[in-house]
Amino acid sequence: MSVSDIRAGLATNLATIAGLRTAAELPDQPSPPIAVVQLNNITYDEAFQGGLALYNFTVTVIVGRVSERTAQTRLNAFASTGVGGIKKAVESDKTLGGKAFDVRLQEMTSMGAITLGETQYMACEFSVQVMSN
Repeated sequence: MSVSDIRAGLATNLATIAGLRTAAELPDQPSPPIAVVQLNNITYDEAFQGGLALYNFTVTVIVGRVSERTAQTRLNAFASTGVGGIKKAVESDKTLGGKAFDVRLQEMTSMGAITLGETQYMACEFSVQVMSN
């Protein structure tokens, strides 16, 4: 299993949210709303004979400039557990098209302003764990 395959599977799951773009790298000038999938770390040999690895990702969701009134409302919707929420989208295909054993959105780790270039955006980050071989 390659990191690129897993990242592509997560992007496919996230794309189930209407209007949400996805990216593998954090862009200098994002076009919100956008979800960026970044690898944090991999823990190898989690099962007998090295048959399982745990891939930990951060999904950063950027919704708009801090000055936009609707930015916080949009973040709240992405943080929900229902339809249109990042949790439901990430876990919509727990095998990532047959490339993983399981996918789990563990937590939302932050919500607030981030600076990209010279512009401040509203964003939130989610921790995602993928179990694969």
